[in-house]
Amino acid sequence: MKILDVLQKDAILLDLKSTDKKGVLDELVAPVARIAKLNHDDIVRVLMERESLGSTGIGGGIGIPHGKVKALKSLILGFGLSRKGVDFESMDGRPTYIFFLLITPENSAGLHLKLLARISRILKNDPFKEKLLAARDKDEVIKTIQEEDEDF
Repeated sequence: MKILDVLQKDAILLDLKSTDKKGVLDELVAPVARIAKLNHDDIVRVLMERESLGSTGIGGGIGIPHGKVKALKSLILGFGLSRKGVDFESMDGRPTYIFFLLITPENSAGLHLKLLARISRILKNDPFKEKLLAARDKDEVIKTIQEEDEDF
């Protein structure tokens, strides 16, 4: 499964305004909740519960908040950029700029892990991260992801 198989253009946010974890999750969840026709607050609660187990800020400016939602029919992905950086309680203690939000149905552990691994792997590529951070519009984000995701 490729990232663009599940990332919809409407779920891409290029200028997150929030400066804290809860605010960023609120912003990232808004389009995803609308697309999946799920309750926004329920999704944020699931994500905050997951964050309480350990931050999904993996370091290197990357955050991959994720969680499982009962009512969800199929996996959904959101993407966001923070131009200023956010204190996402990252493992390296540095600000987080690039976010992939992954919401999966409760019974889909395999897919969930495969997509998390795929996202983590491509985000190890610094030139790819730099291109994402420089993206000026949603089409540029999609094109950048498409080019990188084809290599795997």
